[in-house]
Amino acid sequence: MHGVKVIEFVGLGPAPFCALLLSDLGAEVVRIDRPGAGGGGPAEVLARGRKSAAFNLKKPEAVGACLKLLTSADILLEGYRPGVMERLGLGPDVCLKANAKLVYGRMTGWGQHGPLAHAAGHDLNYIALTGALDAIGPKERPVPPVNVVGDFGGGSMYLAVGVLAALHHARATGEGQVVDAAIVDGASHLMAAVHQLSAMGLWNAPRGENLLDGGAPFYDTYRCADGKFVSVAPLEPEFYALLIGKLGLKDHPAVASQYDAAHWPAMRQLLTDTFASQPRDHWTALLEGADACFAPVLDIHEAPQHPHMQARGVFEEVDGVVQAAPAPRFSRTPGAIQGPAPRPGADTEAVLDSWGFSAGEIAALKAGGALG
Repeated sequence: MHGVKVIEFVGLGPAPFCALLLSDLGAEVVRIDRPGAGGGGPAEVLARGRKSAAFNLKKPEAVGACLKLLTSADILLEGYRPGVMERLGLGPDVCLKANAKLVYGRMTGWGQHGPLAHAAGHDLNYIALTGALDAIGPKERPVPPVNVVGDFGGGSMYLAVGVLAALHHARATGEGQVVDAAIVDGASHLMAAVHQLSAMGLWNAPRGENLLDGGAPFYDTYRCADGKFVSVAPLEPEFYALLIGKLGLKDHPAVASQYDAAHWPAMRQLLTDTFASQPRDHWTALLEGADACFAPVLDIHEAPQHPHMQARGVFEEVDGVVQAAPAPRFSRTPGAIQGPAPRPGADTEAVLDSWGFSAGEIAALKAGGALG
């Protein structure tokens, strides 16, 4: 993506992560910050790999400067509630008039229209409306699955795919467009496999009683003697047989019929007792790398130390902060972290200069209070 220029209006969560993805893939991303904003530095992982320019968007001159920047941009990213960018004077109609090839990416939870479009919400609320949250957790209640499912899976990733598809169209036709990425849309789309299982009659039991939601004892996690956990997921009979054999349980009647749900309570109790008899490292040494569909459950500090993750370089350290390396991987154009998060406004004059503003224009914007 070298040569692609992105303007990101600073926000929270999904839109910044989309900007991170584009930066990791080689795009030049300039974040528009508020004057006097705090933050930045190596610990702010979601804002890595950008330059930062600070504009006082209450000043018409600052809005005009942003529009001039957008004439040279390929993609705009914003994650505000519907109508906010329009009130700033930077809505899609204005920006596409300034740059007909611009891809205008909008990230919200509820979407740009609909009865809830202007309501406040967070990841948990958005996935609650899609059916995804109801499928996650024990029988007693749904549980928050961390904001990967909604914000980043159903939000950022769909925004990234959308703006890249729209960029391909814009370069082929000269026509920019608006990409309306809503978490309720993306998270619902992510549930395609569950809808398929439901249509096939394989996901119609209450939560915690289906094949992939913890209902099947051979697709679940188990506590070990040291209080740590392991995961097992041998859905295929041959992998299941291998797991049961390595655990020394192949002659036990509770494990004889893998997909007979009548045996599941006894099977679960047997597996629970078995894994509880030894620490996690014992089971890892016995099962990892075999076709038993096994992995230890690692925390975020353990994961970077695992030999497989190290061999693939899944994590990198930037100025002392461990974080995920760019993904996916390319054979000819590999991604790269372009540096830690900038301090808000640290690159304002450099950005304006490199994007075509004259020294006089920059001085006038500073004098008028338009810049941070």
